Amino acid sequence: MRSVGMAALCACVAIPAARAAEPVRSVFGTLPDGRTVEEVTLANGHGITARVLSWGALLRTLDVPDRAGKPADVVLGYNDLAGYLAKPNYFGVSVGRYANRIRAGRFTLDGQSHALATNDGPNALHGGTAGFDKRLWTITAVTGGAAPSVTLRYVSPDGEEGYPGTLTATATYTLDDADTLTVTYQATTDKPTIVNLTNHSFFNLAGEGSGRSILDNVLTIPAERYTPVDATLIPTGEHLPVAGTPFDFRKPAVIGARIREGRDVQIARGRGYDHNWVVTDAPTAEPHPAARVEDPHSGRILDIASNQPGVQFYAGNFLDATAVGKSGLAYRQSDALALEPELFPDTPNQPAFGSARLDPGQTYRNVITYRFSTSPAHRTRK
Repeated sequence: MRSVGMAALCACVAIPAARAAEPVRSVFGTLPDGRTVEEVTLANGHGITARVLSWGALLRTLDVPDRAGKPADVVLGYNDLAGYLAKPNYFGVSVGRYANRIRAGRFTLDGQSHALATNDGPNALHGGTAGFDKRLWTITAVTGGAAPSVTLRYVSPDGEEGYPGTLTATATYTLDDADTLTVTYQATTDKPTIVNLTNHSFFNLAGEGSGRSILDNVLTIPAERYTPVDATLIPTGEHLPVAGTPFDFRKPAVIGARIREGRDVQIARGRGYDHNWVVTDAPTAEPHPAARVEDPHSGRILDIASNQPGVQFYAGNFLDATAVGKSGLAYRQSDALALEPELFPDTPNQPAFGSARLDPGQTYRNVITYRFSTSPAHRTRK
């Protein structure tokens, strides 16, 4: 909840609580093959509004008030379907079957080798050339009330993009009166496969049309270790301590303070931050804190939690001004950041990282919470 003065706190006792608006379902656009893409708008009683598309089960807009109560859209994206088809850039999408990278686009399961599309240099990235982010999901439920939500489903056939098994995946977006947007991913399969689903929203807490970068944002990641990468951004298999490195965000630190640390080979390989932090050693039953971002200008604070063991922090290093967003501005390097709770990259090829396996009768689950609040006054940290 946002901070209020004592007088306002006393006055609000007699004021009825604001109520969430009922969800609105509408047509957003039409695909080249004639299929309809829908949008569902969720709103709570505190000025937060989320718009979700059936294309890629993506978060298109997220309007959040600043410390003065003025809302702004804090995620990157487009005003029309044509933008998502021409320059997708993973803006706000649900990625799968396997989020992040798999070495050489290959993995072995039960002695059988599986070949995937190599769409990121020599490696597979975010499910392939036509992953879940480039599929039309079906809206299966829209609910109102105090916590409006939308549930979407995608059925990935056996062999799609090289992955075994028919996978049935769902994504549910829920917006509650605690100013939290929860994204819940679940999946089942009819034969052994691998799965790793996450959301790839790009956040700029000053507003996607503000013209401000995220370099002066303050980031906290409660992790003592991270997974360093090779020249193709595949983890080496090590868990290295963050202490004494530009990857130490155990205490709040300004993102831009060390992002150009030229002597650090990991910063050079990622062109900045594009790495996985080890928050826990394995998935947990309930969500745990994964990251906090604070914008000193707007006062907006974003707390992210998940039940997944890793969080990939990507500082928008490859945004190259070729995508023009909702406010008519070209998105440039460091104009936004992504924090993706997930299994560790390349887990199917690295037994020490745990397992990405899903068997029939099991249910994969990733619960991500995005909780918004504001700071009461302008703050900066060194």
